[in-house]
Amino acid sequence: MADAPAPARRIDGKSFAERLRERVASAAARLEADHGVKPGLAVVIVGEDPASQIYVRNKGEQTVAAGMRSDTHRLAETTTQDELLGLIARLNADRGIHGVLVQMPLPAHIDSAAVLDAIDPDKDVDGFHVVNAGRLAVGLPGLVPCTPQGSILLLKDALGDLSGLHAVVVGRSNIVGKPMAQLLLAENCTVTIAHSRTRDLAAVCRQADILVAAVGRPEMIRGDWIKPGATIIDVGINRVPSSDPAKAAEGRTRVVGDVAFKEAEAVAGAITPVPGGVGPMTIACLLANTYVAACRAAGVEPERLD
Repeated sequence: MADAPAPARRIDGKSFAERLRERVASAAARLEADHGVKPGLAVVIVGEDPASQIYVRNKGEQTVAAGMRSDTHRLAETTTQDELLGLIARLNADRGIHGVLVQMPLPAHIDSAAVLDAIDPDKDVDGFHVVNAGRLAVGLPGLVPCTPQGSILLLKDALGDLSGLHAVVVGRSNIVGKPMAQLLLAENCTVTIAHSRTRDLAAVCRQADILVAAVGRPEMIRGDWIKPGATIIDVGINRVPSSDPAKAAEGRTRVVGDVAFKEAEAVAGAITPVPGGVGPMTIACLLANTYVAACRAAGVEPERLD
């Protein structure tokens, strides 16, 4: 009887993110010591969304831990769009602030696209501005969305050279799917973007040497959708009822990805867990982008952080 294949290697995003934050902190300290520039990040939050409040607090704490300036602007739910745009204009003009991030979601009465468009592209550390999307598309230096950037760093750490591999990205959002595809192209992968309208999605996924799941649907990608030995990057963060019926009855939840982890782990060569995979990389890459933006503002070549 043949031995069962070994389970996939788990890609530890938490440890990688910790090392990246340490490298960013060291580089930021040298930038301040050699050039008198202390990287500064301003985060703006409108309203009282509990998840956003926790995320913003974590960003602030990690920014300070990296030796950077951290400014948090907490605005009331009733803040008008003009008031928010006025704050962004002041932050754009503040030479001590190198990164400006507006936490999403915004209240319904505020046009998120108009707000993102108002951020100076050179301070757009989320990488969502159309100018930075264009820079990424044509291969010019810009600020790259943090989650795709973190995913690429994990892939290169796990696999080394990605050249020639077939990558399938499931999801076509401007935040993850499209920039992820651009970054994979830049690494000389052959890239397929799949989505909800893709015919026979399972068959497309089975072609992937690298499979990136970014659809926002819990455990949609099953084990039999995966090519044996493939590397899986699960970007999904979904809250579902606890697997314990008693806890579920109390309304308690658990976090799962877009990939059915146990099924995938039995087939894949390597996989990011949820939590503890891609998630921790997002803030680490936000800090890296803030450092890079500070260097460019000062006319200094950023140190390599990968």
